[in-house]
Amino acid sequence: MQFSWRGLILAPLPIPALFSALMAVASDNNSPVLAFLFVMVLGSIIAYGSTIFLLLPSMYLLSLCRPLSCLNVCALGLVLGAAVFVPITLIEWKASGPDSGPPTENPLVFMLRFGADPTTAIYPVAGLVTAGLYWWLTTRRRVAP
Repeated sequence: MQFSWRGLILAPLPIPALFSALMAVASDNNSPVLAFLFVMVLGSIIAYGSTIFLLLPSMYLLSLCRPLSCLNVCALGLVLGAAVFVPITLIEWKASGPDSGPPTENPLVFMLRFGADPTTAIYPVAGLVTAGLYWWLTTRRRVAP
């Protein structure tokens, strides 16, 4: 498995930036720049944390079993992106009670209800795009000037 600082820095960036821009435009906030920055910081924490602590170790373990290909890495990113949905939803469940207190419903019921929201599709898509972009940035050959 190859490691690339450029891939690590650039691969997790597009999805949080795109999602932040969409949220800033769609919000009724007086300051869309602050809305963009707030969502961007939260999205970057999730994206970079997932890339560093999930994608890279998983790619290393996968490379021990079989040679890495674009298809393998993208499938791994899709699965890991879907797996990130679970802890994020559990964090949201803990704050789902009255006045952000203890939850009033079962976590499984909350997860099923929350999972029906179309925005949850961003997790596997983000994993797929991040893994594919990391693979592309890592395996791309540099042309000498």
